Amino acid sequence: MDVIITRTQKRAMALMVVCTIFTSLGQIFWKLGVNKYISGNILSLLNIPFIFGFVAYGLGALLMLIAFRRGELSVLYPIVATSYVWVSLISPRLFPDDFMNAWKWAGVIIILISVSILGWASSRKKAEVLDG
Repeated sequence: MDVIITRTQKRAMALMVVCTIFTSLGQIFWKLGVNKYISGNILSLLNIPFIFGFVAYGLGALLMLIAFRRGELSVLYPIVATSYVWVSLISPRLFPDDFMNAWKWAGVIIILISVSILGWASSRKKAEVLDG
């Protein structure tokens, strides 16, 4: 039985991956911005990284909405878990207190395998429906 994934599904999945990159960057920018916060001075949150965080997160949300129109929620939403992967790869380079250990790398691998299995299982189900 051939596995069939439509062009629309591929685009929706690609949009979700790009969405997770933007939302991960948004979280990283928020952390950079919050680190510039001066206790008691709420206006100190109006700094470039903090504002970029909202912009990046907003773009990620917009891409997610577009993806949801083009694909199945049960296939697309688990891709959001890859946000942990992006943050895990980027944050140790920007924040000295962040680090990766064997357990965190195991989590990254499990997330990648799990998202792959969900995508594969969904495409197999589609193939069965089309064949049956």
